[in-house]
Amino acid sequence: MKVVYVAGPFRAATAWEIEQNVRAAEVVALRVWRAGAVALCPHANSRHYHGAAADELFIEGTLELLRRCDAILLVEGWERSSGARGERVEAERLGLPVFVEHQFDQLEQWIKGESDRAGV
Repeated sequence: MKVVYVAGPFRAATAWEIEQNVRAAEVVALRVWRAGAVALCPHANSRHYHGAAADELFIEGTLELLRRCDAILLVEGWERSSGARGERVEAERLGLPVFVEHQFDQLEQWIKGESDRAGV
């Protein structure tokens, strides 16, 4: 079974905005599960930990999670997130397929083994 890392904005100015970022990632993660793959959604893993540890620890931790995945899926708005941009760079360095939410059909084809091409 393939494991897809969900990357998108997390940090924001308020707790409400962080929660909206988490919810957006969770919506995408559920789509991954329904498509037949495991969704690794670090947003949900640390949603209430804001400020509890150094940002660097969370960033390094999420990159380590990414390294154990088969592909990355970028949530809409990922471009405005320095973390998601860094995760994309790491995925490309690792040679992982990179998909963008608005091209979800390409991810579904890849999950089903119908394509080995990424959307980005």
